[in-house]
Amino acid sequence: MARTPLPMKPTGWFQVAWSAEIAVGAVHRMTYFGTEMIAWRSSAGRVTVMDAYCEHLGAHLGFGGTVDGEILRCPFHGWEWNQQGRNVCVPYEKHPNRGRRIRTYPVAEHSESVFIWFDEHRREPYFDVAEVLTGFDDDKSAADYYPAFGHTHLFRPGLEIHPQYVQENGVDFAHFTYVHDTPLVPEFTRHDFDAPVSYVDFTIAFDDVPAEEINSGVQAINSGIGVAATKSWGMIDNRTLTSVTPVDETTSDIRFTVWIGRKPGDDSPTPTSRALRNAAGVIEQFENDLHIWAHQRYSDPPALSPKEFEGFTAIRRWATQFYPDDFDATAAARADLTR
Repeated sequence: MARTPLPMKPTGWFQVAWSAEIAVGAVHRMTYFGTEMIAWRSSAGRVTVMDAYCEHLGAHLGFGGTVDGEILRCPFHGWEWNQQGRNVCVPYEKHPNRGRRIRTYPVAEHSESVFIWFDEHRREPYFDVAEVLTGFDDDKSAADYYPAFGHTHLFRPGLEIHPQYVQENGVDFAHFTYVHDTPLVPEFTRHDFDAPVSYVDFTIAFDDVPAEEINSGVQAINSGIGVAATKSWGMIDNRTLTSVTPVDETTSDIRFTVWIGRKPGDDSPTPTSRALRNAAGVIEQFENDLHIWAHQRYSDPPALSPKEFEGFTAIRRWATQFYPDDFDATAAARADLTR
């Protein structure tokens, strides 16, 4: 496979877990952006994400660290760290060590998911990550959808995929016929790449109907380069969350979540068998894309057709804002070809 020439430490929001993976009192281990991290949930239910090593003598807090109320205790010497990464207790001293701090990351938790804000320069978040169930232009809420369930999640760790590959799918009208077997090419009705949160809308049909009778489509909200939420209308009522989170310089973890609309009057805590079948169909379509992305080489400049030029140019220009100021995608792609 071809290593991506794109930076693997972009700025933005990235999903690092599903909420259900981090119970109260739990310490969850993970590696993202080349850094070992932990996530822990306090007694009050708040999730903290921080670098994994104790600043005292370097014990890994994910192996034996314990949550006590609103603090995390190191298993080695009992040093206690709060949700801001500050030491609040050295049990055998009168005062905490105020000079050391574990790096923590801004956290957003909604849509049954845990997101962190990553920025190499440690700047504060300057945009929000959209809520999947309430973030669209309708009156829908979580009550209108079955909760995401084990069979409506897809997790593929350590794939050689860059987040931009997945975002570019949103303007790629031509692939629908070949990857998703749609009878007609989608018609894009909105491309809005004026801000860090971008929007793409298009009409689409999976059944063979005349173009003038298509009454279904997709709306997408891209919260930076790492997270995309979609709403489907006129078809199976569903919302999806696609997250691509870099692990290291070559690989990313992929998470895909599907929510299916409830049947009227059904308040069951789990999806019906019909909802699960519908979710499986949505996941199958996503896996068709995933198979392509996992073996893709980034081409810059790409050999675009005239109809493709506007969409791909817009989304690639938009993506550059999340990379270092001095990054040159074309030069990086050419250098990569000479390796």
